[in-house]
Amino acid sequence: MEVAGGGVVSASSSSPRRVVVAVDESEESMHALSWCLSNVVSAAKAAAAPPPAVVLVHARSPPRPFYYPAVDGAGCLLTQQVMDSMDQYMASAADTVVTKAKSICTAFPNVRVETCVEKGDPRDVICGAAEKAGADMVVMGSHGYGFLQRALLGSVSNHCVHNCKCPVVVVKRPGTKQ
Repeated sequence: MEVAGGGVVSASSSSPRRVVVAVDESEESMHALSWCLSNVVSAAKAAAAPPPAVVLVHARSPPRPFYYPAVDGAGCLLTQQVMDSMDQYMASAADTVVTKAKSICTAFPNVRVETCVEKGDPRDVICGAAEKAGADMVVMGSHGYGFLQRALLGSVSNHCVHNCKCPVVVVKRPGTKQ
């Protein structure tokens, strides 16, 4: 796991609490991060306890080779060069997400911020990162999908609630109907 300063930290660090916050490009995840900082971190300060370490976790999907239908109907697979370009784009997008999340954390200078960016399904990445980090809590946003979208796409937060070994807080943005 990478610390904001560039060092590596193990799960057995000296911080008494560790909070994993799942971040992606959505406003919902940034709202969940802000909620965590305002409520969890501020509560620790009010109790005169050391602030928890915040571990920002971002899952980036690896580019998958897929069949692209050609004009003549025969179709073709994307070339390795196109796949590499897609992978570079995903890495750049991940850097942008993590940078934005770190900038939100700067309002709390005493909080140690760590980052974890891994390729894979967000469900597995978040649960795995929480376990590796020795998390006391996972905080994530709710995209507010309706029943049909959740049924078709699956719910990352629902999976994490049922599979993480620590409490999971799902934060909804104000004004969502879900």
